[in-house]
Amino acid sequence: MMRGHNAKLIWLLALLAGTAAAQGGKAPSVSFAPVGLVTAMRTRQTMVNLNFRVASGFHINSNAPKDEFLIPTSLKMDLPTDIILGKIEYPAGKDLTFPFSPDQKLNVYSGDFTVAVGVHPLLSVTPGKYVMHGVLRYQACDNAQCFPPKTLPVSFDVKVIQEPATHHANPAQSPHVHN
Repeated sequence: MMRGHNAKLIWLLALLAGTAAAQGGKAPSVSFAPVGLVTAMRTRQTMVNLNFRVASGFHINSNAPKDEFLIPTSLKMDLPTDIILGKIEYPAGKDLTFPFSPDQKLNVYSGDFTVAVGVHPLLSVTPGKYVMHGVLRYQACDNAQCFPPKTLPVSFDVKVIQEPATHHANPAQSPHVHN
């Protein structure tokens, strides 16, 4: 009797280990490439390219999926006071069909893709280095299924510099003193 119980326990542990290994080896992921220090001038928008990579064998919905029930990829930024978010430019996705939805083309990202975000320091910002934080929200799928939505932390440093001094041309002055 104990021998049968041990065999069931060993079988159950092997099943759990196999499931965990399968999930661990096949977990959908998106990675974020580090961004070098960005220099931004006060009062001007600076575009920053954020580079992402979707793991091989997976795709994620684009920012404009063709079905209202699909979760779009979106970037949310939480910027320091006196630095405002400019425009966010998402790449166009690719229209593809998949075995789980053969009659419908889905608009997706796969492989490498770039989201450009505008950072606009206001005149009131003290020049210096600031950390920009945000998250990329996405839903990954493989050729058979979609997985629950995930978020990926995103951050990069911006060095805010003062705008260059503007030199006003002095009107030509006579070398003679007028009294």
